[in-house]
Amino acid sequence: MKTLKYANNDEMPALGLGTWKSDNDEVYHAVREAIKIGYRHIDCAHVYGNEAEIGQALTDAIRGGEVTRKELWITSKLWNNSHRKDQVMPALHITLNNLQLDYLDLYLIHWPVVVRDDVFIPENSDDMVPLSTTPITETWEGMEQCHQLGLARHIGVSNFSVHKLKELVAGGGQPEMNQIELHPLLQQDEMLAYCKNAGILLTGYSPLGSPDRLPQLKADDEPNLLMHPTIVEIAAAHNVSPAQVLIQWAIARGTSVIPKSVNPARLRQNFDAIDLELSTEDIEQISSMDKHYRYVKGQFWAMAGSPYTVANLWDE
Repeated sequence: MKTLKYANNDEMPALGLGTWKSDNDEVYHAVREAIKIGYRHIDCAHVYGNEAEIGQALTDAIRGGEVTRKELWITSKLWNNSHRKDQVMPALHITLNNLQLDYLDLYLIHWPVVVRDDVFIPENSDDMVPLSTTPITETWEGMEQCHQLGLARHIGVSNFSVHKLKELVAGGGQPEMNQIELHPLLQQDEMLAYCKNAGILLTGYSPLGSPDRLPQLKADDEPNLLMHPTIVEIAAAHNVSPAQVLIQWAIARGTSVIPKSVNPARLRQNFDAIDLELSTEDIEQISSMDKHYRYVKGQFWAMAGSPYTVANLWDE
């Protein structure tokens, strides 16, 4: 398995299992099956609502001798209603309790967005808190405390633009990871270059175009990445699936990738993508696909009157 190396030489498997949108009654079996197949990197988040089931799967796999804790790389994320410095560690303790773990390998600020303490999913602009009130630098201090106490071996962010990364670094922070949407239609070359120079690793979510998103999060005319002619043609030439091409493309770029599935056959197929070798010509063909197209636009934070807009979320 190819890995991404951190500054302290810790290595994270480049291929992980995403658990966003995995139903509670399915995710337990998906994680157990994934570990049996060979997955060692599991990506979680408090907001997904399924960490307790994942935690039980991890515990049962460890007790069953299928894997050790040290062999696993477990990531989770801080939700938007716990961004004040004093809220970060209690939020992490809840996640650790759910996952039945003593520490996380990686803890991320899920969004550069803040909501009120008593709100989980905001319904209107009154639920939103501007970054001027609770700045990311304050949240980062709480993240650093978690790291210093060994509760999170590595800390980072998610859904941060280059501009926001630069602001955090200028404020004294050093995120080790940025997890963002990455795929051939949203290649983010500027982000890739900046993070390489800044010593920040990248993980790509929605690498297959997230076709199982809720209908209200989809655009009527959005492109189907798995059916893109270039991807289909390359897959046919290698006698593999389009998903395997997309996964290997991400790994070949030096990023981590976290495709989600609860289907045992697809879990195996996705894992087998690590053995695929794309040619220079394949990579060049895929590089021409970039349309700067986001499947996850973040419009759910941009309700009328909100301090957040799609434009200032991505700084574009």
